[in-house]
Amino acid sequence: MLPRTSLGTVGLVIGGLLALIGFVAYATDNATLNLVGFFYGIPILLGGLALKAAELKPVELSQPTIPEVLTLREQTATPIQNQIRKDVMRYRYGQEAHLDSSLESLGLSPTDEERPVLMGLRETSVDGAYALILEFDSPLIPFETWLKKQEKLEKFFGPGIRVDLTELEEDQVDVALVVIPQETTSV
Repeated sequence: MLPRTSLGTVGLVIGGLLALIGFVAYATDNATLNLVGFFYGIPILLGGLALKAAELKPVELSQPTIPEVLTLREQTATPIQNQIRKDVMRYRYGQEAHLDSSLESLGLSPTDEERPVLMGLRETSVDGAYALILEFDSPLIPFETWLKKQEKLEKFFGPGIRVDLTELEEDQVDVALVVIPQETTSV
């Protein structure tokens, strides 16, 4: 629940209520509540405003995940896939965009203006394997550049992952992080 809650909004509500109580207490000559309202309410309100200004909203699932894929995720998803999914589906603070440092280290974000924007994600099954699909809006990075970086993407997202790139529309790129099934060896 907490990752899906905006701390900025919580700070604004609590700080606003305490500050309002402080102003009402000041008007009614109640010194104790006045101090509580001013000394706690206003700093919490300002903290909430600061968090709200630095807030990056979570990315939503573009389509609901079916139970079979949830089971597949629990059984076979890599720690990196789980970490990416959890990171982009919660509020972030002090970041310009989701996965901004990852895109920069992959060479897919030469400048802030050119950086692809993560618009959504979805979970599905590709050939019986779990896949986390990141949906990017990439108007200034051509699909050919994404294709040139495919091997680097596979190394970056770790062992046990295959990266499939798909261009849906001119500026839309899907990056599918597909689990490579582990070979079972018999003794």
